[in-house]
Amino acid sequence: MSAPHDDDVVLLVHDAIDAAALIQFVRAETDGAIVTFDGFVRNESHGRRALYLDYDAYESMAMAKMSEIAAQVREKYAIHRVAIVHRLGRLQVSETSVFIAVSAAHRAAAFDACRFAIDTLKRTVPIWKKEYFEDGAVWADGELPPVPSNQASPPSSASPGASSGQTPTPNGALPAAPDGALPPVTDGAPPPAPAATPAAKPAS
Repeated sequence: MSAPHDDDVVLLVHDAIDAAALIQFVRAETDGAIVTFDGFVRNESHGRRALYLDYDAYESMAMAKMSEIAAQVREKYAIHRVAIVHRLGRLQVSETSVFIAVSAAHRAAAFDACRFAIDTLKRTVPIWKKEYFEDGAVWADGELPPVPSNQASPPSSASPGASSGQTPTPNGALPAAPDGALPPVTDGAPPPAPAATPAAKPAS
């Protein structure tokens, strides 16, 4: 696996993300452009007013995947520096959950690299969120990537599908509820996914 460059920043944090500091970090006199992605908490989801979010992660795996993304960005695009930071824990409306900054000599490489970084992060990094509303909470669909079979799950982590009595789909997303309704989920960490049913013994 490729390693991130020493000049890059890859972090999981539990406090507010300092976007200005990250922009300043990637900036240099040899650069001609900086492109950023600022993902933050909105006040609505699925037509319901959101109060706040909780982000959780398999932290060691998430850091490894984020570092791999930073290395891939360098391999694919002519950039100078990249910073990728994701916040965990409880976030209020308008607080930044993920921030990416990419500097480059030319804007095209910076734009392409930033888009690649956030799209790959959302698709591959094991970070997921729980959305809280006035009448309950749900794990966001598609936010939990599958855990490799050789990776032991932390005691407080599991597939969100089990917490609502639904079977997870192969990519970790919850199947759609009838009529577009959101399945209720109890507070706390999702319980473990049900064990696979043993195969039937062949007839004698």
